[in-house]
Amino acid sequence: MRSRARHAVFALTGAALVGAPLVLSASPASAQAGGVINVHRGGPAKSLRFTAPRDGEAVISFAAAAPGVSWARKGAESAVVSISVDGRHVTDLVVPSSEPVSRSLGLGQVRSGKHEVTLRFAKGSAPDARRVTLRSARVRVPEADAVALRHAPIVVGRTGWPLGDPYQNAATDTPLVAWHETRPAAAPGHRIIEYSVIWSNEDGGTDSPALMARWGRTTDIEWIYRVEVDESGKRVDDTAVYQAPAHMTLKFRGRHEGDHPVLQTCTSNNNMCDVISPGAPLRFLLDASRTRPDGRAREVVMDREPWTYRIAAQEMAREGKIEKPSDPATREVGDQRTYLFVEFAKKTGAPTGSGSVPGVALGVRLKRDPSTLYRSDHDQPTWSIDRDGAVATTVELPEGTTVSDIASIEALRRPTGAGDNGAPATVTSINRGFFLDDAYLPQPSSVEWKGSVTVTRDEPSAVVWRP
Repeated sequence: MRSRARHAVFALTGAALVGAPLVLSASPASAQAGGVINVHRGGPAKSLRFTAPRDGEAVISFAAAAPGVSWARKGAESAVVSISVDGRHVTDLVVPSSEPVSRSLGLGQVRSGKHEVTLRFAKGSAPDARRVTLRSARVRVPEADAVALRHAPIVVGRTGWPLGDPYQNAATDTPLVAWHETRPAAAPGHRIIEYSVIWSNEDGGTDSPALMARWGRTTDIEWIYRVEVDESGKRVDDTAVYQAPAHMTLKFRGRHEGDHPVLQTCTSNNNMCDVISPGAPLRFLLDASRTRPDGRAREVVMDREPWTYRIAAQEMAREGKIEKPSDPATREVGDQRTYLFVEFAKKTGAPTGSGSVPGVALGVRLKRDPSTLYRSDHDQPTWSIDRDGAVATTVELPEGTTVSDIASIEALRRPTGAGDNGAPATVTSINRGFFLDDAYLPQPSSVEWKGSVTVTRDEPSAVVWRP
């Protein structure tokens, strides 16, 4: 029997209410009043108990903070908490901030009845990390998203690059957020579920200036696993695939924990392997129950988790990837607070000849200097955006620029390679546009527009927005 003086035991209230969240509350004997759990370096593990009202996938949520930690500072990057359920290691939590951040993690499949979650301060924590504080913890066993949670991938941390550090995801390219998307399969009643993850950056692959131009962020966003399920939510044999090194799509031949595939981040640009390095210590079962709004770019998943922008900017600064002082005339990434972050929608028309497909970049003119055009692609042909649908980009502007300083935003047609196939491109909306505030968090969107503006080989630029 554990001593109550050493372990704060939490009980669940309202567990008998079908579909209600399982809210953690402090027991009268707990020393952790107010629903606060503190996990200390070198201290005892902390436990909390919950009662699941049904069999299913459990999810734990809380606001996590680590005093003294900053993702921007070497030696203080994060604190790591190891999370187990009934003695089984399920997931790790990387806490990269001294400010509270709402986080949600999967706990895997549980049976109806009583269970215990154990939290330990873990190896891989930065030297300056001393404590993790978790507030407003709650556990739920949702019904609405049960199938998506059931098949969500477990991502084992990267160990082989650089220098074989088994805890590198506690300081670089850490997984932040996951979500899923579904579409009908060929078989009636079947669905295909695809899972994606946002990492704080990518140490390899697309360079940072191109990421900002072509994708509108320095995080790395990748789909990692896709599977077909039948009417009952059961995995259809031989349908599971994953995004492997070199962005190849391969059949998943690895192991499962329940219905969770186990994958490992195995490249510097966060592609997956289904063979796991022996003894890899970190693993991440992110809550993938949410999905992306229809018709929107993947980057809007970051918009609803604004802290991801701050983590991305801090990692860039710590790793020396930010130009100082910022200069919008150069291709290098400057202070991310000087960028206009834009999501817009476009479609490409039929080609009239041979040659490269055209992309679209955005240009910004300022009221104080309307003759200067600030381009999202920095006049690099391959940095214009040739994919259609909702897309995101950024435009670097002089320090201190605000939306009220903008005179116009233009669509700029640019062939992405040799030749020009003559296809027109039509911009149909600007879905959002914002700057980051002093704390690197998105300000409210103040640039929105719907309409139809077409740019052609003969007329390659056109204004799409004015204040």
